[in-house]
Amino acid sequence: MVVWITESTWPACVDAARARAPHDDVVLLHVGDEEVVAAAHRAYAGLLGRGHRPDRDPGARLEALAGPAAADLLEAAAHRLGRPCELLEHHGRAEHEVVRAAAGADLLICARDGEPDRPGPHSLGRATRFVVDHAACPVLLVWPYGG
Repeated sequence: MVVWITESTWPACVDAARARAPHDDVVLLHVGDEEVVAAAHRAYAGLLGRGHRPDRDPGARLEALAGPAAADLLEAAAHRLGRPCELLEHHGRAEHEVVRAAAGADLLICARDGEPDRPGPHSLGRATRFVVDHAACPVLLVWPYGG
């Protein structure tokens, strides 16, 4: 089983894994979105033009913080799971990395990440919609906020 861990919805996903498959092997997957860092680099370069100092580029700071933050998030999720599991950290477009990581899984658990007050298509963000449409295994969607 693969559990897709994101910053805002991971507790609900881990709780679902504990409740629905208490004895299955679990892989906790976090995907670092490199587009955020690239956007920060581009914004800094575009706003300040020539002569800006590279040491003040917020993209570099985000890059430096991303690895430890992802590791901390995965560790917190593993602690909440309360049993041995595999921790995976991928980088790239989240939707593609999740589909790739879940290719051989018997179940993928992820959370709705859209508008919680609007059931239907709006309850899924773009990346989650892609995963639901393209995952080669069953997908369990959970409500992250007790919905």
